[in-house]
Amino acid sequence: MILHAATALLPDGWAKDVRIRVEDGRIAEVTTGMAGQGHGVILPAPVNLHSHTFQRAMAGLTEGRTAGQDSFWTWRALMYRFLERLSPEDVQAIAAQAMVEMAEAGFSAVCEFHYLHHPVGGGTYADPAEMSGRIVQAAGETGLGLTHLPVIYEQGGVDGRALAGGQLRFGSPPEAYARILDGAAKALRRLPDAILGVAPHSLRAVSRETLAGVAGLVPNGPVHIHIAEQVAEVTEVQAAWGARPVDWACANLPLDRRWCMIHATQMTPSETAALARTGAVAGLCPVTEANLGDGVFDGPGWLAAGGIFGVGTDSNIRISLPEELRLLEYSQRLGLKARAVMADERSTGRLLWDGVAKGGACAAGRTSGAIAVGHWADLLALDTGDLRLEGVQGDQLLDAFLFAGRDGLVTDLWSAGRHVVKDGHHIARDSVATRFRATMRRLRAAM
Repeated sequence: MILHAATALLPDGWAKDVRIRVEDGRIAEVTTGMAGQGHGVILPAPVNLHSHTFQRAMAGLTEGRTAGQDSFWTWRALMYRFLERLSPEDVQAIAAQAMVEMAEAGFSAVCEFHYLHHPVGGGTYADPAEMSGRIVQAAGETGLGLTHLPVIYEQGGVDGRALAGGQLRFGSPPEAYARILDGAAKALRRLPDAILGVAPHSLRAVSRETLAGVAGLVPNGPVHIHIAEQVAEVTEVQAAWGARPVDWACANLPLDRRWCMIHATQMTPSETAALARTGAVAGLCPVTEANLGDGVFDGPGWLAAGGIFGVGTDSNIRISLPEELRLLEYSQRLGLKARAVMADERSTGRLLWDGVAKGGACAAGRTSGAIAVGHWADLLALDTGDLRLEGVQGDQLLDAFLFAGRDGLVTDLWSAGRHVVKDGHHIARDSVATRFRATMRRLRAAM
């Protein structure tokens, strides 16, 4: 496959008249000064580094106030009740719809933080990895790259209390989890570019004994964990373990570039600097963090310490790559009463794009994030004929796309060379939407 772009963002900057040759899903050659018919601009397509795809079916259904002041914890109770209705077929249909929307938004791959393992009430399916297999099938159907992260969920809190209610669909003792992990690895062999990782859910849901050995469960794969998302979580960990979550993690876990620390919205300046120095990726989900009232990540402190970051869609209430990046910057501006906070010699849009391309690939354990030989051909093209992008070039093109753009500006997307979005539409959009619509009608009728 040969692609041409009037302009492309290469590792050393913007280039004109770029020819990209793709073989077996990877970039085999990049040549500049080669004019040809093709696209106005091609960019490296980032990875969505954190998603719970099943929550896409909840979008817009949890915005009413319950008794008293709503919070993350009241939202979580509603989520538990919702998932009691989900079958494996539902999970596959919902995941496929979310993946279609991710591709159309500009994400080339997804890190699925997958904790819905078991039937309602607990126990296991005949195939312990049944639910992981459904995620793999959705990725195969949609062509989106997949880093699959089966979640370890052992306890209801830092005090070790037993799981209850909706949590019974998550929890697995070590032997059961090993079977899930093995089954997931086998299912992923169907996909040419899939990666297996591991995900201890959080410090509150996993024992210290398990945390001590978790990185060895998939020795070469990524390790993702929710960390310091809510004030109550920080208080609980500090009371039980004598340290704030990030301080404890820096002192007790083998943190490096394999690790992705999701949210990290509750950090002191010293924690921010210490975590950044480990090389771990900050997995930010600004839309979900705003929706759940989590708090604001310390962007300037993280960048000052040389930290790596990426973005994910988490609860999938709104799947939009530009909006995640826009809200990341705007939250900094609101908190600091300043502009262009996450910018350096590059514009804000350019720094954000470079950051999430690099950080997402690192978090996914995926060789991508740049238009470079040997990388997966994870690429996207923009509609440079749109009035919102009229006459802008270089870094200003990214600024216009992220801060002044609209949905639908991604015309084409390739994931490991698979051309899954054409003329703004995912190639499986209609069939996936039909199944998703039927699933939602049934679920809402049962609520």
